[in-house]
Amino acid sequence: MAKEVNLLGLWASPFVLRVQIALELKGVSYEYLEQQLWENKSELLLRSNPVYKRVPVLIHKDQPICESAIILQYMDEVWGACGPAILPSDPYERAIACFWVSYIDDKFGPSLVGLVRGKTDEENAAAAEQAILGLALLEEAYEKSSRGKRFFGGDDVGYLDIVLGSTLRWIEVIEIMRGIKLLDNAKFPLLAGWAERFHAAAVVKKLMPEAGKLMEYAKEVQARMNAAAAN
Repeated sequence: MAKEVNLLGLWASPFVLRVQIALELKGVSYEYLEQQLWENKSELLLRSNPVYKRVPVLIHKDQPICESAIILQYMDEVWGACGPAILPSDPYERAIACFWVSYIDDKFGPSLVGLVRGKTDEENAAAAEQAILGLALLEEAYEKSSRGKRFFGGDDVGYLDIVLGSTLRWIEVIEIMRGIKLLDNAKFPLLAGWAERFHAAAVVKKLMPEAGKLMEYAKEVQARMNAAAAN
């Protein structure tokens, strides 16, 4: 690894996308190292993240940092003078942002995974209900956090914007796969407007995966899971 900063990732991962967006916003030069997660995981990945054995892993000066939310916090401290701040400077606002990031990782994100992996109508309906409930809560959170500004964090893309925004392409793919509407303009007008602004940000347009390619990846995930269940 020639560069001081390296990112172990998977192109389809929204968690990896979080780190990529943050690195670009901070203007940090890095080398991206694509990983294989289904089989033949690299020795570098296994050595860098021996506990979870997953991406993303940020390697800075040969020291690995794991888990995307932790990586973003680390970046804001290490490269605080570079680019815009990722986390809010106000302690209360920072705590609220961290709360909603935890909610996305613990509740909302798993509901999206359930919609990709669901095998029965009942499983998909339950996951869709949980996802829509999550969007309703996040609509309220956006109204309170943004205070009429463009993003959760104010006028610029911030911590919560990056974390939730990195799921947007997957939401689009899931809507097509399952024939449902999750991010409904009528139900969630504030989030829908925010999503348009997030997509329009230059750094996001540069990094957001293409929907068709992501759809093919989702089908591959389903096929692998079905094959594993049959064995």
